[in-house]
Amino acid sequence: MKGMENKSIARRHPWNVSPKEARWIQENLRELWERKDRLAEIRTVAGLDAAFVLTGSQAISKQIGTWNQRREANRAIASVVVFQFPEMEEVAREFAIVPLEFPYVPGLLSFREIPALFVVLKKLKRLPDLLFCDGQGYAHPRRFGLASHLGVLLDRPSIGCAKSILIGTHGRLKAKAGSWTALKDEKAGGERIGAALCTRDGVQPIYVSQGHRVSLKTAIRLTLQVTDGFRIPRPTRMADRFAAEIKRKLLAGELSEK
Repeated sequence: MKGMENKSIARRHPWNVSPKEARWIQENLRELWERKDRLAEIRTVAGLDAAFVLTGSQAISKQIGTWNQRREANRAIASVVVFQFPEMEEVAREFAIVPLEFPYVPGLLSFREIPALFVVLKKLKRLPDLLFCDGQGYAHPRRFGLASHLGVLLDRPSIGCAKSILIGTHGRLKAKAGSWTALKDEKAGGERIGAALCTRDGVQPIYVSQGHRVSLKTAIRLTLQVTDGFRIPRPTRMADRFAAEIKRKLLAGELSEK
């Protein structure tokens, strides 16, 4: 795999902070965010995702439903799957199980996930040229979701591909592959913050937003290039499946946390 050698992962701020401090960090790091294309040749792309699980004695003493799993979890399972681009041949995959330190707070999920994503990215020999994140980028209350946060810290092009809307609304969209319409924040004067994108005929859209160093137009084009007939683009879909597989093995006692 060609690309930047993965000798270190940037850490520009502490992670064990209060929610108030986390919001301040988001707002200040946003000044480094780039909305225009600044991409070198793309030879590798990666999908990143995180699953959450409650393990140990706490898991034995608590019976929790799906709704509270993210809130009660004490471990993050980070996954990355890397593909050669544009062939989309898988070339690497890694996972990491990392203790959680930051609480579940909507709008601040990057503080819960990125420390684990850093750990799994360090396992790669080289950082991928483009990151697809299962989450929001610019389509965020402070315009700095997971994809933007990770992209800025790594100074890496990134794209947010979310399954659902965090904020914003969009108009009617034709359920035909390649169709898209702007996702707008009406509370901010109708600012365009992303796109509702139909990746397959007859399915619900996904929500694409700029992570870092990628324009929205390019983010849409690249997302369609890595889509292979399913609603969810291949990089994030495979990362999601990989994280779910590791979670199942961990809960079944087939895998150690270390």
